[in-house]
Amino acid sequence: MGDELVVFIDEGGRRELFDLPDAPRPGAAAVAPPRLLPEFDNLVLAWDDRSRVIAAEHRPLVTTKNLRVKATFLVDGVVAGVWTIAVKCGVATLTLAPFGTVPRRALKELEAEAERIVRLVEPECKDHAVVCEAA
Repeated sequence: MGDELVVFIDEGGRRELFDLPDAPRPGAAAVAPPRLLPEFDNLVLAWDDRSRVIAAEHRPLVTTKNLRVKATFLVDGVVAGVWTIAVKCGVATLTLAPFGTVPRRALKELEAEAERIVRLVEPECKDHAVVCEAA
C-alpha cells in the first residue's frame, strides 16, 4: 500500500508516517481548537511518545493510583487540564481544572463546548453549569 499513500517523516526523523493522498492537512500555522476529551481517550493513551500531547509534569495529574485516566481538555492540541461532571440537587456542573493559565479565547471556546457536553451527558437535570477552577 505504500505506493498508494503519502509518506512523511516525524519531527524526530525516526519514523515514517502515512496518510491518504487527498486527506486534508492543515498548515503549520493552523490553530487547533480547544476540545474536551473523555476518560481513557486514545489520544492520551496510545502514543509511544506522549510528549507531543501532554507535558511530563502533567502526566501524574491525569492518571490515578488505580490507573484510571481522567477526562482531559486540550488547548492548542496539548492536554491543559482535566474535567469532571457532578450532579447535586438536580444541577449538573462540569468543572474545568486547568494545569496553568488558559488564554481567554481558548477558555471561552472550552466553556462553550463544556456547556454542550454537560447538557448531552446529563439531559435529565433541571439545570446545567460550567465552572473553571483557578489554576
